[in-house]
Amino acid sequence: MESKNITTTVTEFVLLGLTQSHRVQYCLYVIFFLIYVITWLLNFTIMATVAVDHHLHTPMYFLLANLAFLDVSDSSVNTPKLLSDLLTQHKVISFNQCFLQMFFFHFIAGAMAFLLLAMTVDRYVAICEPLRYLSIMNWNTCTGLVAAAWLGGFLHSVTQTGLLLQLPFCGPNVLDNFYCDVPQVIKLACTDTRMAELQMVFNSGVILISLFVILIISYIVILLKIRTCITEGKRKALSTCGTQITVVSLIFIPCILTYAQPYKKSPGDKVASVVFTVVTPMLNPMIYTLRNTEMKKAIRTILLSSASKMAHSNFDRSISLVFLH
Repeated sequence: MESKNITTTVTEFVLLGLTQSHRVQYCLYVIFFLIYVITWLLNFTIMATVAVDHHLHTPMYFLLANLAFLDVSDSSVNTPKLLSDLLTQHKVISFNQCFLQMFFFHFIAGAMAFLLLAMTVDRYVAICEPLRYLSIMNWNTCTGLVAAAWLGGFLHSVTQTGLLLQLPFCGPNVLDNFYCDVPQVIKLACTDTRMAELQMVFNSGVILISLFVILIISYIVILLKIRTCITEGKRKALSTCGTQITVVSLIFIPCILTYAQPYKKSPGDKVASVVFTVVTPMLNPMIYTLRNTEMKKAIRTILLSSASKMAHSNFDRSISLVFLH
């Protein structure tokens, strides 16, 4: 890349967003705002329930609570900017904010991809080594898996944004998207970007494909184990694995199509971006956690306990007011 004599002069990027129609923008604002609120409510409920209910202090729910935290973080990187831009026509983002957005997006998304692998390891041990489960998946193992997921996401993001920062940006500054992302930003560099695109494909594409293949193979092994060895609850376990494979596919396939090849503009790019930045953080708690009977029971117990305490508090307040009068 011959960029030694070229300096970056771009101070901001213009985002074209999802559509230029005012009416469609307002409709999308309502839809995405509701999705964002639901995402926060669902994931916060999961984190609070796991923290409060001591029966859920197990490896599986510890990993699920971490996934819920990543979902909240992931949805908060791009969605607030998307919502604010849907109410304006002039959509801009500063150069520094653009790179920060890319850094945190790839940091959290990378951590989530590695955490999904850790959760598959947990399920594999639980189904294939049930008698040794608690000894293998102990507290040190769980915290180590979560720390490794965060570290993997951080190293991936630092490498990706570090390579981008070496490129000069001095010309066009229009991004045909609703947020800053690596493939489109690379194309705006004032230099030959072939090497940068190959580095992106290696850093993002190869990691995504490798993780996706490992996850699918793991699920196949788990499904085969369920079919041959487990009789009680077999149908439910098969259904759970099937829905989890669907969600994993929804996360990884659009990402692989985006990052595993040099960027080529496609009509489905924005749809894919909406799926893995806005929709997936809402689907994860529904598929991975809220279909779980034990989790639903714990949430119901906490809600009933809170309602009971509130009723007693109101009753005591009423009695005190009667005696005061």
